[in-house]
Amino acid sequence: MASQAPSPISSNVVLVGKKPVMNYVLATLTLLNQGVNEIVIKARGRAISKAVDTVEIVRSRFLPDKVAVKDIKIGSQVVTTADGRQTRVSTIEILLAKKE
Repeated sequence: MASQAPSPISSNVVLVGKKPVMNYVLATLTLLNQGVNEIVIKARGRAISKAVDTVEIVRSRFLPDKVAVKDIKIGSQVVTTADGRQTRVSTIEILLAKKE
């Protein structure tokens, strides 16, 4: 897949990074409690497993019958490292939606 330009971050996006998984679970639950119907969990590289863990914890432990995975997008981006080299990094976007 070709490299994509970074998209602007909207209010229904949780960016997963280096923090503990429960921080992202709490952010997701907070958005759901504020009335957001669809949340995008985004991660790249090594944080992909944390994004999957976040979705699974929200789905199985906290809101088992209230949310579902609506869509999953995978891809890659070209990232320039600190020393100037370019490397390809995997990306994932998981769309989590409230069940009606």
